Amino acid sequence: MSDDPTSNVRLLAPAQVGEVLGVSVDEVMALVLEGRLRGLRVGAPARWRVEAASVGEYLDEQAEEARRMALWRQSQTASFPELWGSGFVRKQD
Repeated sequence: MSDDPTSNVRLLAPAQVGEVLGVSVDEVMALVLEGRLRGLRVGAPARWRVEAASVGEYLDEQAEEARRMALWRQSQTASFPELWGSGFVRKQD
């Protein structure tokens, strides 16, 4: 077994990442430059490559954000009896 930490790193071309994410190569590169995807330039001439693991992490982050937004929207439309249990709601005099 190799002690090289890069032995398990799989690199993808921006076009491959774009296909997986359903976005353009320009959008992939914008995500790399924003630091939302881990990318590096390799080879001669240098070409951008994106770590496959970072694509999975990005998708996980997007799913978590969508889940939180759904919960937020749900909490904004919930009524107080739904939040605090069913029962009698008294009107103050």
